Amino acid sequence: MPANSAAPATRRIYILTGILVLWLLGIGLRLVYLQIVRYGDLTQQARRQQQRSIEVAPKRGIIYDRNGHELAMSVQVDSIFAVPSEVPDPQNAARLLARVLKMDADDILARMKSSRAFCWVARKVDAESSERVRALNLKGIYFQKESKRFYPKRELAAQALGYVGVDDDGLGGLEREYNKDLRGRPGKMLISMDAKRRWFGRVERQPDSGRSLVLTIDEKVQYIAEREIDRAMQETRTEAATIIVQNPHTGEVLALANRPTFNPNVFDKVPAQSLKNRAVSDIYEPGSTFKIVTIAAALEEKLTRPEEMIDCQEGAIQIGGLRIRDHEKFGVLSVTDVVAHSSDVGAIKVGLRLGEERFDHYIRAFGFGSQSGIELPGETRGLTKPVSRWSKVSIGAISMGQEIGISAIQLAGMVSTIANEGLYTPARIVAGTTTSSGPLQNVSFHVPRQRRAISTLTALEMKKMLEAVVLHGTGRKALLDGYTSAGKTGTAQKTDPATGAYSKTKYVASFAGFAPVNNPALTVVVILDSAQGLHQGGQIAAPVWARVMQQTLAYLNVPHDAEVKNSPQRRMLLAQVKDEELAESSPDRLGGGPEIIDEEARPTPAVILPAKKPSPEVAATAKVLDAALKTKIGPAPAPPRPLSAPAGAPLPVSGTVVVDTEAGVVVPSLLGRGLRSALEIAQQAGIELDVIGNGIAREQMPPPGSRIPAGRHVAVRFSR
Repeated sequence: MPANSAAPATRRIYILTGILVLWLLGIGLRLVYLQIVRYGDLTQQARRQQQRSIEVAPKRGIIYDRNGHELAMSVQVDSIFAVPSEVPDPQNAARLLARVLKMDADDILARMKSSRAFCWVARKVDAESSERVRALNLKGIYFQKESKRFYPKRELAAQALGYVGVDDDGLGGLEREYNKDLRGRPGKMLISMDAKRRWFGRVERQPDSGRSLVLTIDEKVQYIAEREIDRAMQETRTEAATIIVQNPHTGEVLALANRPTFNPNVFDKVPAQSLKNRAVSDIYEPGSTFKIVTIAAALEEKLTRPEEMIDCQEGAIQIGGLRIRDHEKFGVLSVTDVVAHSSDVGAIKVGLRLGEERFDHYIRAFGFGSQSGIELPGETRGLTKPVSRWSKVSIGAISMGQEIGISAIQLAGMVSTIANEGLYTPARIVAGTTTSSGPLQNVSFHVPRQRRAISTLTALEMKKMLEAVVLHGTGRKALLDGYTSAGKTGTAQKTDPATGAYSKTKYVASFAGFAPVNNPALTVVVILDSAQGLHQGGQIAAPVWARVMQQTLAYLNVPHDAEVKNSPQRRMLLAQVKDEELAESSPDRLGGGPEIIDEEARPTPAVILPAKKPSPEVAATAKVLDAALKTKIGPAPAPPRPLSAPAGAPLPVSGTVVVDTEAGVVVPSLLGRGLRSALEIAQQAGIELDVIGNGIAREQMPPPGSRIPAGRHVAVRFSR
């Protein structure tokens, strides 16, 4: 090859080599830039495109009542998700899914377009919807088990329990207050897609279940309260109502019922007013129930005596230029009768002796103006003005329960203080927490710190005065059969929002009291808001209080204490109250004993059986009772002891009757015998009695001659 032709060839090789070197250098620099400089950003971008981390909700802790019954639990349900890159026809899939799930097809399609790796279609669907989606057999549609909150008792204690959102966060009540404990620690699931766009997933971290919550609420007492509050709402046509049942010695809330209410399983379609826990969040003027504070403070300061006579000036008094009238023209009344007949004039005269500073001290000693600390969100402090803002009329108005705002739980605390011999005990609704698999018997309730509001002597004097309210005062419809009772009526005018003045048509009726008087077992508060027709506390709230108290005392096996005190006058009063109830077409529910309870069914705590002339409602209920007694039921476990019951305390009546015709002891005849004789015969035979009523044994079930296992129950109805 000539020399002059070799030079261009060599030059071309050099040029090509240079280009290759530059190209390789550029690639190398690019690789260094991508693999080193941009490595972190690109890796994250790849993960976002190919992987997705999904939180796996843990199993939420169970909420139990005091006896271990489940009030809120979590169940496993299907959630539906899609891997959009695997769905061949997203539009058609969205249309089919929307039809089955009753959702918007455009919304489902938009979710599929937002991500190629993962999108939720529907969370926590019911079993029927899940099966229908499975039947579609759509490619790219998958299912994931998630935990969903379920309330087996539906509306029972709904405001206290609260509710849970779709992401398992507590949104109300105890579910919200104890959300951190109940929720647990979520797990983690990794959704990945390979180069061929095939989906696969794995759980990277298992969820940890939440802790369980044990309440002081008793499921059966709660049911008694809710059944009676529903009846009261129907009879009085009130706008709202609250019932609280409390142990006055420990502060334990055994029942807390509100109306209107809701089903927490479907809370998203409920009006906001129904979600409100009125027992702790609503403020109202207490009216005459607040006279308890006025009189107790004056007794404590030795400014009056129960037997002191007060001139009520024919029911009118002038204070600070304002004329206040009583509901009746009372003349001279003893302080006891001032309370019994609820004289505003008498209460104002006693309150004036206290003076502003001392009166304010006792108002706060009874827990008003501060939260009780009950474990529920939204508790109000109430409305209590400092003394510096009191007007010339304030001391008189507050003495009779105006110019002060309180909550139902504060009212319960005041009455429980009298029942607990002057010791104020804050209300509590939670006994404790435990692991979801832990034994419930390890949970014990600790009584909160108590403080003395008034002396024991003053509390005893107040007990007798409040008993007089029931015996011959405004609370006669709170008389109980077999138990002494004490309490105070209240009727407060509501403020008219339009005028700012007191309404002449809207009232809050209340009755708050305890029983038995000398050894109180329960405090019950009943508040009825804006009843139509009759509206006074003694007329409409006291009968509801009596029904709740009578049935709950019977359910808890509290011994009768009114046998010795059952004077002819008391018997006459009780009969008169019963006649008035019947005359008002309100079924007589003051007498009787515990109903037979089937533990497998929704609790039905009490059926009251009058001795004569039963109303149609009571007769129908008695027929149901007879049918239950004749039914062969499997053995039921012994009822657990209440959390606060001391050793040796009586247990709640199980009421389960089991008839075994193949073996056991022969049921003796108890007909025609008195209670003591029947108990002795039953003890000798080795059987237990469920006593209904008092007097002579008229009916028994199982009948005489039947065979039942030793230790089982025989129901006997006594009447005079």
